[in-house]
Amino acid sequence: MSLNTISNTGVNIQEKATVIWNVADMLRGPFKPHEYGLVILPMTVVKRFNDCLMPTHNKVQEAYQNVKHLAVIDGFLTTASGYQFYNISKFTFDSLLADPQNIEANFRDYLAGFSSNIQDILAKFDFDNIIKRMVESNTLYLVIREFNSPKGYLGPDKISAVDCGYIFEDLVKRFSESYGEEAGAHFTSRDIIYLMTDILLNEADLATDGSITVYDMTMGTSQMLSCMEERIHAINKNIEVTCFGQEFNPSTFAIAKADMMIRGGDPNNMRFGDTLSDDQFSGYTFKYCISNPPFGIDWKREQKAVEAEAKLGENGRFGAGLPKISDGQQLFVLNGISKLAPDGKMAIIQNGSPLFSGDAGSGPSNIRQYILENDWLDAIIQLSTDQFMNTGISTYIWVISKDKPSYKAGKVQLIDASHCFEPRRKSIGSKRNDITDACRELIIQAYGEFKNNAIYGDKSGVYCQSKIFDTVQFGYNKIVVERPLRDENGQIIKKAGKPVADTSLRDTENVPLDEDIDRYFKREILPYAMDAWIDKKKTKVGYEIPMTRYFYEYKAPEPAGDIVKRINKLEADIATSLKALFDKESN
Repeated sequence: MSLNTISNTGVNIQEKATVIWNVADMLRGPFKPHEYGLVILPMTVVKRFNDCLMPTHNKVQEAYQNVKHLAVIDGFLTTASGYQFYNISKFTFDSLLADPQNIEANFRDYLAGFSSNIQDILAKFDFDNIIKRMVESNTLYLVIREFNSPKGYLGPDKISAVDCGYIFEDLVKRFSESYGEEAGAHFTSRDIIYLMTDILLNEADLATDGSITVYDMTMGTSQMLSCMEERIHAINKNIEVTCFGQEFNPSTFAIAKADMMIRGGDPNNMRFGDTLSDDQFSGYTFKYCISNPPFGIDWKREQKAVEAEAKLGENGRFGAGLPKISDGQQLFVLNGISKLAPDGKMAIIQNGSPLFSGDAGSGPSNIRQYILENDWLDAIIQLSTDQFMNTGISTYIWVISKDKPSYKAGKVQLIDASHCFEPRRKSIGSKRNDITDACRELIIQAYGEFKNNAIYGDKSGVYCQSKIFDTVQFGYNKIVVERPLRDENGQIIKKAGKPVADTSLRDTENVPLDEDIDRYFKREILPYAMDAWIDKKKTKVGYEIPMTRYFYEYKAPEPAGDIVKRINKLEADIATSLKALFDKESN
């Protein structure tokens, strides 16, 4: 899908979402602004169900009358409805409006008529309490009437499953903004999602029919899964794509499950719970993983469960190491790795911290070591700043592969795509930049060609740069260099025949992992400190990926003569302007 199509669709989605959100006009007073979404989100989901089921409403009613005496009736009714859900109530939004005096009782009858899988969704919205508040404020009838107007129509003949998913996501974004939440925790723009999907599928052989599994550990409203399915089917519509996702926010989970039902997928694959402390897919593996987990968020809530699982070592997800408690994003990376099939591949968004935070021997460094020494890191792509609506910082796509092709064995590709964007005409929160079709093609070309020191695009404008490294280049031995403690006469103090270390002179050096430590010591340290030695018991292995350093380009300062000329010209211009001003005043 081209970004032009995406943009056009996005405009229509935004327009539709705005129309729906305008229902808030009749909620003012009884509901506070940050509560509007508590009404609008579940009502949108229910209206989508209503409009999907309308063409088969009479057929379901007839089927129900024929089978209601049986013990098991779900199969008959889903067949009649054409979906994995149904509603046996005689009411629809149209008939509800015909009896305003009994709107509460009839609406509750209507909701109770949904199949059990829909009841789970409504429960996650805590919709019963919201209905009570609408009844008390005399807004229930008005809200139903507004949703049943032509502008509130959400039938699949007018609104595709993908577009409806984005309407849901736009509404969640508005709700999060009004609530003061981190809206970006629920929202990843499509330009970034399509870059991730295209990276994942770049080397895939999708010509043969078969089945593919896709997993999102922090799925939000499940739009990454939808886009992945859409991309695969654009290449081969006969491939069976099965999506799995987990989400901890009740409202976004409910929307994801509703979306999956409407798209014809298995709603049981959408599971509720905290991925870090309540893994709903233990023992599962998947072909693809695509995720944008929260970063810069602490994991204190999950600490007890995560630390207990870390003690299981290889039998758990977190045996490689634990990041600092203030930032749990690397835990999601470890979870994703544990979920990859032997031929699996993952694209996951991170900020800059996982590249370099943590000293040798620390949890973050040990996690990098685990990934690199298993040769699972395929590529890291640096995006520009201002790509997400809730943060302007630089972000990175980590590409993890359990089955790298032989020509990538022992190698890692770093792509600096921080200059590969087009400014938006109108920002959305902090998102001021877009990855256009042309930008995405440059990045995909760079990734696909796997060339070192290659530049794609115009370096004076939009471009990206690729560099290839051996995995060992990211590693180092951190050595502790000691110097002897001396007494007042300058004599070395010894204990048990060995020099006592002077802690005030203690120093450390990072020795590249592919270099002999003793040779490094003799060359770099002994010439300047002949009495020094290495305390080899304290040597630790560390890993870091300093992308900024690798892509840094020295820019010579402006010559002093040019600066002087520029200053002289400015002074002359100012003097000329002042003279003209004074001459005008004197005249």
